[in-house]
Amino acid sequence: MSPNSTAARLNQPTVPMPKHPAGSTGLRTLVIGGGAAGSALVRDLQRTPEFGLAPVGVLDDDPAKAGGEIEGVPVLGTLAALGTTAVEHGVQVVVLAIPGLPHQQVRALATAAGGAGAAVRYLPSFLSALRREVVGSDMRSLDVNRLIGRHEVHVVSADVRAVIEGRRVLVTGAGGSIGSELCRQVQAFAPSALYMLDHDESNLHRLQLEIWGEALLTDESLVIADIRDRPRIQQIFRDLKPEVVFHAAAHKHLPLLERHPSEAVKSNVLGTDHLVEAALATGVERFVLISTDKAADPTSVLGASKRLAELIVQANARDARNLGTGVFSAVRFGNVLGSRGSLLSVLAEQLQSGGPVTVTHPDVTRFFMTIEEAVGLVLEAGRMAEGGEVFVLDMGEPVRIVDLVHNFARQVQLGAEEVEIRYTGLRAGEKLNEALFSEGEERLPTVHGRIFATVGAEDAGPEDLAGGLTGLYSAAAVNADDEVRRRLAGLLPGYVTPEPEPVPALSAPYPDGF
Repeated sequence: MSPNSTAARLNQPTVPMPKHPAGSTGLRTLVIGGGAAGSALVRDLQRTPEFGLAPVGVLDDDPAKAGGEIEGVPVLGTLAALGTTAVEHGVQVVVLAIPGLPHQQVRALATAAGGAGAAVRYLPSFLSALRREVVGSDMRSLDVNRLIGRHEVHVVSADVRAVIEGRRVLVTGAGGSIGSELCRQVQAFAPSALYMLDHDESNLHRLQLEIWGEALLTDESLVIADIRDRPRIQQIFRDLKPEVVFHAAAHKHLPLLERHPSEAVKSNVLGTDHLVEAALATGVERFVLISTDKAADPTSVLGASKRLAELIVQANARDARNLGTGVFSAVRFGNVLGSRGSLLSVLAEQLQSGGPVTVTHPDVTRFFMTIEEAVGLVLEAGRMAEGGEVFVLDMGEPVRIVDLVHNFARQVQLGAEEVEIRYTGLRAGEKLNEALFSEGEERLPTVHGRIFATVGAEDAGPEDLAGGLTGLYSAAAVNADDEVRRRLAGLLPGYVTPEPEPVPALSAPYPDGF
């Protein structure tokens, strides 16, 4: 392997993480507020390590607490020092624990925490919690670690600021659950401009309200556009001149795309092609595509369309890297807990309605990640990429859906006998077990100990895809679904959609997005 190859650059020693408090392996946590709420929270987090949060310090504006300790945890400074303190002490999570804190100050603290690469958590209903004395479980209604079968990974670092601060950043699919969290975290790293692109105006209105506390809809930060519209995308890139692009816009529900493959091609493949073309033409510095683990040896239209999107990025990345015109990369997500239409939301609705929980197969497994992990992976990929990589978070062992259902039920105080599970059978394109890498892909370490990568073939270029994509786009334009399927198989050797297992009864849809 050449010392200058992408693989060699990736294979570097991992960055050492700061030491944890004695006896703890949780995320390094900074508690904001040393009053009754903060004190009780620090105490209970120390007593309950399964929450995965290890207090390393407290911030409080009371001069009497300066230099002291709260439940054995040092007071490291005032609230104004949050950003610098978080960086100095390797803080991964910041918990706001001050009752009645004004909304403007909450937003300012959250922005400072995000700018230091730390995630933000809140104690809900502060006043009512204080009346009965705060406990750690007040902070999170669900123990995510139990649901995903591993400790949540803190992914994003303060070093991300170097690729975002002072730059014009564009996020596509900004109104979705992943896109909106991306926008919130990007904003914390002080871009010179943040452009939020979506085709749904209501989502954009809600997003601006959440980020800025007002939504006058009068500035250029909100962009209504469809990524399928090539002239519109080219106009946006010419006018706004984004320097960093995070591409989250996509169709992602597997069963729907099996029935409507032309729509998958128009959005996931052609839309990505439009964005990459415009990014190359306008000198975008960094471009990150959000893909899915279903792109590894795809058996579904969703997986095939996202694999083609990856190939488009990788093919153009080689030429861009050689010309020094930009860095193009991709990330693969597992199933994201808490995203819109995710398994958790469906579980909650099905359990609340008293109906059975629908699961495709008793042995079906999936990789799961939290929204914070997903967005952190995107931001870190933007920082680490050299060009052409596909980055994947180490999500541990896949989780049986049935086990996740039972864990979820226990956490909402339901016994096993109260949860009826109805198996619907695997549908067309669904795998029993997902993989993070294709059989022919090499798993490469990166400078982040929990992120891996794979790189495309060095001899593949845009011209190798162009002819096949032209025919695919033509078939999709006239909604020739059978021809689209044939074209997908021609472009991706080995891609075969398996026959679905027999379905015993009609059921509510089980979303299988990313």
